[in-house]
Amino acid sequence: MKYLSLLLITILITSCCGTKRIADSAANEDTKEIAQTKTIETVEPTEESKKPEKQTKEEEEVEVEETPIEPKPGDIVEDIEIEEAPEKITKTFNHNTWNDLLQKHVSNEGNVSYKGFKADNRKFNSYLKSLSDNPPQDTWSQDETLAYWMNVYNAFTIKLILDNYPTESIKDINGPWSHRFIRIDKKWYTLNDVEHRIIRKMDEPRIHFALVCAAVSCPRLYNKAFTAENLEKDLSLLTRGFLSDPEKNNLSANSIKLSKIFKWYGGDFKKNGNTLIGFLNQYSDVTISSNAKKSYKDYNWALNE
Repeated sequence: MKYLSLLLITILITSCCGTKRIADSAANEDTKEIAQTKTIETVEPTEESKKPEKQTKEEEEVEVEETPIEPKPGDIVEDIEIEEAPEKITKTFNHNTWNDLLQKHVSNEGNVSYKGFKADNRKFNSYLKSLSDNPPQDTWSQDETLAYWMNVYNAFTIKLILDNYPTESIKDINGPWSHRFIRIDKKWYTLNDVEHRIIRKMDEPRIHFALVCAAVSCPRLYNKAFTAENLEKDLSLLTRGFLSDPEKNNLSANSIKLSKIFKWYGGDFKKNGNTLIGFLNQYSDVTISSNAKKSYKDYNWALNE
């Protein structure tokens, strides 16, 4: 009995120890497998591990603003076009000197003190030189260009008289309108060139009451320099003044006795579908009939002094 009990105990102990060894062995196998798996995952990542992490919505919408890199001196920058705003150049002519001379030596009625101009010869010649050295530019307006040439014509007409003074009439000078004595830049002009080839080409008929020929029957020499700013006002003023001067014109509803300027340059007043009577009625104090009887006054060529 005693030996049977010992045998049973021995069998039980042996059985427990074997079970423990089997369990330990199984545990060891699991541990090895896990270690091997971790080693494999570390050495060879799976396809899932290669995929980038999914960005959040906020991260996807973030735009990175790059700071432009400015080229250093010496760097070559290709295919870069810099568009600059065009600079408008408007260098007009200053006629203040001419205005001062006219105010000083020409009366409101247009009588000219040629002796006074002779006394101011240096200042007058300085103005003429400034005209010669500063021709009109493409950037000038039409009014600026027209005012310039009108001042050229009147100022050089005064010079022509001064160069031949004393004289009783401009017609006493040999070829006064064909004399080539006006220099503008590098070209030389006659009074005929300035009037007929330049000024009249600008289609402004009222210039005929602003250009002077140094004669009593000519329009009065305006004692102010022409400028673009005042050109419209001055041309209207001089036209109305010329038409209302009884020594130049006599106008009534049914009869008109006109300056010969309207005979010599009649075509200039009939442009753009206008008629001579239509032009006169724009500036006359009376309304002239289209059937008014027309004649012309004698022209007095005596010097306007």
